[in-house]
Amino acid sequence: MIYLASLSPRRCELLDQIKIKYQQVAVTVDETPHPQETPQDYVSRLALAKARAGRLAVQTTHPVLGADTAIVCDGLLFGKPADKDDAKQMLRQLSGRDHQVMTAVALVTATQERRRLNISNVYFRSLSEADIQAYIATGEPVDKAGSYAIQGLASIFIERIEGSYSGVMGLPLHETATLLAEIGMNIL
Repeated sequence: MIYLASLSPRRCELLDQIKIKYQQVAVTVDETPHPQETPQDYVSRLALAKARAGRLAVQTTHPVLGADTAIVCDGLLFGKPADKDDAKQMLRQLSGRDHQVMTAVALVTATQERRRLNISNVYFRSLSEADIQAYIATGEPVDKAGSYAIQGLASIFIERIEGSYSGVMGLPLHETATLLAEIGMNIL
């Protein structure tokens, strides 16, 4: 059994997929990027901060898993949109281009802290203004890094991915299974 320092239904679906028993714990961490921090360092730092916060919140001997996802386009970090206008701007920038999805996962125990990073390339088709407006109207982009969810309606915008589908969803299963195996929790 592990704790998941996230309330994300997508991360729960992914843990369910690989048959991991878990309990969710809500955590809050400051997600402000540090000056000169690379996107890779940013998501890695936040994943670890969430796992640490989860461990403190439940005072447990069980492992705590944290994760963080960010979109990077032209070196710019796209987190969750501030509002609908911000979401529209992000989608316009992603239109007809490729970008990276970076998801870090961290595992914290009483004696160890481990992290892994997954980077995938996602290729968007060109989006019309009508596409963007219609997608924004669904409400799906509101709480998603980069203003889209690969497992939702935005899947029709994606021409291809190079990397991990589960990583783009928010919890790279290969890296997660590797971390769990390192502490003696094998999936199979």
